[in-house]
Amino acid sequence: MQRNFNTFELPQDIQPSHIATNDEGLTIQWSENLHKSFYPWDFLESYLKSDKPTPEAVDINFFGVDGHEKAEMMYEKVLQEPKAIGRLTDLIRRNGFAFVTGVPTSSANATEKFLEQIAFIRQTHYGGFYDFVPDLALADTAYTNIALGAHTDTTYFTDPAGLQAFHLLSHVDTASERDSGAGLGGQSLLVDGFYAASLLKSEDPKAFEVLSQVRLPWHASGNKGITISPDKMYPVLEVDETTGRVHRLRWNNDDRGVVPFGSLYSPMEWYAAARKWNEILRRKSVEYWFQLKPGNVLIFDNWRVLHGRSAFTGVRRMCGGYINRDDFVSRWRNTNFPRAEILKRVIG
Repeated sequence: MQRNFNTFELPQDIQPSHIATNDEGLTIQWSENLHKSFYPWDFLESYLKSDKPTPEAVDINFFGVDGHEKAEMMYEKVLQEPKAIGRLTDLIRRNGFAFVTGVPTSSANATEKFLEQIAFIRQTHYGGFYDFVPDLALADTAYTNIALGAHTDTTYFTDPAGLQAFHLLSHVDTASERDSGAGLGGQSLLVDGFYAASLLKSEDPKAFEVLSQVRLPWHASGNKGITISPDKMYPVLEVDETTGRVHRLRWNNDDRGVVPFGSLYSPMEWYAAARKWNEILRRKSVEYWFQLKPGNVLIFDNWRVLHGRSAFTGVRRMCGGYINRDDFVSRWRNTNFPRAEILKRVIG
């Protein structure tokens, strides 16, 4: 059945020479013998429904103290099965993190090549793919053996890293530590920031409002010759204006500047909200602790998941890298959906 073009009104400043409709869509001849455009009905109707793009729908699975039991895949399967990267990226997209087990530890090369199957590894002031021990080669707490509370990385970038990966290649003690019987420590911590934000909004709506409204200065200035800050100030919780849900968070006191005066809320109100947020992040029911083991690569969504660790002794060799958010999501789309579905998600 042919549809009526009268329901589709073109702007007054657009005056095509000819318009034709049929069951498939709308054809416009813009000028004689020059250019002709065809628009399918589904394409037109998707844009008539709203003047704002609809956020991509993803079923998010919150996690707490128990993590996700099945959030892991075997390295050999990822290499051999064509659809494995799709399953891996979908695990991360929905659950916030995933483990890949059985990764070779004889060198860091296997880990690097594996991560590049998701997308290229992002270059930062730390370099690209990293392989380090706690020697303070760079002025960052990651290069120490002290405990680190739950935080997100690269809060000081306009576009914070999308994915982060860790692979513990080895952890050896020293002779003195063996003699004293001291444990090595170094347990890893993950916290679902989306889950924590939902608790904050439910328990203390004002604190949620403050942390989503007050914009803060973020920066990386610890290394000589490096002073990085985003294009503007950003709040701890960035809320999607169409859904009201948190879509990205920034939380790292080591990167945060001074809480500003002159905003809708005072610094005292911000600190009160931050204390409530920090209390939620430290709850036993929210913290997921586990021991990283050589051969197991952890990959997590840095826009959503906070990470940390307990203090440790001995020498740990850790490798991994950052992957851009947009490239990760593109890989997820193109390994989980047909092309027509992808285009509907992106352009309507």
